[in-house]
Amino acid sequence: MWVCWCSLEEDTGERPRLIIQMEFIVVEVLDAKTRKQLCFLDKVEPYSTIADIKSLVHKSYPRWYPARQALKLDPKAKPLRDDEVLQSLPVGTSAIMYFRDLGPQLGWTMVGTPPIPSRAFTKRSVFLAEYMGPLFTYLMFYFRLPYIYPHPYTFTSSSLTVVTLACVCHTCHYVKRLVETIFVHRFSQGTMPLRTIIWNCAYYWGFSAWLAYYINHPLYTPPSYGNLQVNYAFALFVLCEVGNFSIHLTLNSLRGEGTKCRKFPSPTKNPFTWLFFFVSCPNYTYEVGAWLGFSIMTQCLPVALYTLLGFIQMTIWARGKHRAYTREFKAYPGLRMAIIPLVL
Repeated sequence: MWVCWCSLEEDTGERPRLIIQMEFIVVEVLDAKTRKQLCFLDKVEPYSTIADIKSLVHKSYPRWYPARQALKLDPKAKPLRDDEVLQSLPVGTSAIMYFRDLGPQLGWTMVGTPPIPSRAFTKRSVFLAEYMGPLFTYLMFYFRLPYIYPHPYTFTSSSLTVVTLACVCHTCHYVKRLVETIFVHRFSQGTMPLRTIIWNCAYYWGFSAWLAYYINHPLYTPPSYGNLQVNYAFALFVLCEVGNFSIHLTLNSLRGEGTKCRKFPSPTKNPFTWLFFFVSCPNYTYEVGAWLGFSIMTQCLPVALYTLLGFIQMTIWARGKHRAYTREFKAYPGLRMAIIPLVL
């Protein structure tokens, strides 16, 4: 801001007064793809946040509500956070921001969601779509509903113990995911792109049906090493599921409600969290371990392929988080890898 003294003593006999004049920042918003100017904001206060700028853009373009916007200082940079203050950014008296439309968004909760009631769903609804689907899909194949298998097998069930055990494991896995989503996980963003919901549903529902078709097929044969293979794989599955849940509880306790203080996760008294000594994302390590156990238990090729694809995706996520931790925290343990101890 500008500060100046104005003397009125010669003309009026009054004492000099302090006049405070606010220095505004000029913000130009361009389309990140076409570089076309979308907005020219000539009176933006220095202490305005990115959320405030998004609100100003929303006034000019009502279809782009704030949650749908991504603003960047460089077209290839990461989007700016809503809580970042304009004067703390590397800008002078003028700033150029690049806009990207994130597409229609779905709200995690109805409280605090953008003004998009026609597209807003509760957090419960979003993840019911993703995780309840695999539950029902798998059970449809397990109970062999009509038109799935040949008519003589309709409404029958396999006599193999491993088939029943696989159904129990699959069901418990997705029930756990729902419980964690509703009661454990915290989300840094209030919305999710609609296209992501569609893709996730197609992925989970499709793979669930594919796995269930082969595992519950009347011609399915048990694993090569019988009960020994099934029992050891089942033990691995259970241990990894418990470990995964323990890690999620630990991550939940890192940041309390209403605070933005960040710290990196560390092991606790819970033995399942000791994997934090070696990897940055043990929740992914346990997740891969659980599906590896499920693959060995069922000895089913589609399950193995699903596990491999999940491992590739979780490795990408884990390496990204690992790099973020090492950049943000100078005292971050050097022994830790991303997802596999001492390897990756």
